[in-house]
Amino acid sequence: MSASTLPGRRAPTAPGTAWPTAVLLFSAALWGLTWWPVKQFAQAGISAPVLSVLTYGPLTLVSITLLARDRALWAPQALVLAGIALTGGWANVAFVNALMAGEVARVMFLFYLTPVWSVLGGWLFLGERVRPRRALAVGLALAGLWPVMGGWDAIAGALLDGDASVVDLLALSAGLAFAGSNLLARKGQRIPMASKTVAVFIGSCALSSTVLVWRGQPPPAIGPQLAGGMLAYAAIWLVLATATWQYGVTNLETGRAGVVMVAELVIGVLSAAALGHSELGPAEWLGGALITLAALIEATDSEPTTAPPPGAPDALAVHAAATAPAARRPTRPATRPTPAPNPSAAPTAPPPGHPPGA
Repeated sequence: MSASTLPGRRAPTAPGTAWPTAVLLFSAALWGLTWWPVKQFAQAGISAPVLSVLTYGPLTLVSITLLARDRALWAPQALVLAGIALTGGWANVAFVNALMAGEVARVMFLFYLTPVWSVLGGWLFLGERVRPRRALAVGLALAGLWPVMGGWDAIAGALLDGDASVVDLLALSAGLAFAGSNLLARKGQRIPMASKTVAVFIGSCALSSTVLVWRGQPPPAIGPQLAGGMLAYAAIWLVLATATWQYGVTNLETGRAGVVMVAELVIGVLSAAALGHSELGPAEWLGGALITLAALIEATDSEPTTAPPPGAPDALAVHAAATAPAARRPTRPATRPTPAPNPSAAPTAPPPGHPPGA
């Protein structure tokens, strides 16, 4: 019997929701602080495409065997996996380019139209209900962005009159691609999580390589200290951020994941302000407060928006399977009428000794 069915009590939050939410918040913290190493690499003369190739390239080479190993599992949804590679790859590449060239707070705010795309996309494509509480959270997030962007005139001039800079367009496109990747990750319930993670690595490396070839940019000279920093950035930062993000968005409803990830925005803006990389006035602080409130409303909302299908696995059983070593964790799709087990081993990190946005 699940906790939610015990007579006389209601479980505050199902284990299958609480743990993915915590993992996604951890991922949000990593992505929110990503601007700092990115700015350090930029000061060392490393461009965004070069950084992506030299970090995601080794990750791809080392982890490609995971993709080949699980081919039979993701083959029925190969197009979805390709979409994850394309959207996740572009989200990372565009976001890193924007952070290197732009002002951190502005880039983060533009990127974080993502919750709007996620909630609307979950409603349009996955049939997820948008309850008043969820709509309120999205509305607060948009209200927080409003004073930061300077009101309607500034937003209309950027989006409608073609006044947006290249950095602004990169940040906006990164947010849209990120939301699309969230939707596809949720849709691809039969795809092992390791395969989704490797697909993002491949997409990031392939798109960055394409940009380098198009620009005709020669490889830079990299010393041992810089090479070590890039290896640590790839092996620790990117793998943890990407794997935990994939786990969170796969096991959480798209709208919930999109709004919970607003914590990344708060962490990024506050840390940039604290370290002198962004100057916040009263309007920006007001916007940040509204966005934080939106994240808290979403993070404390434990009511599901999709009913479990008949015969779906018990929430406690799913949680136990997810935390058991070497277990193959079943998940249930959000919109299918009958449950479909996911036989993926779903590792959240590469194997020991493997050196594995943005």
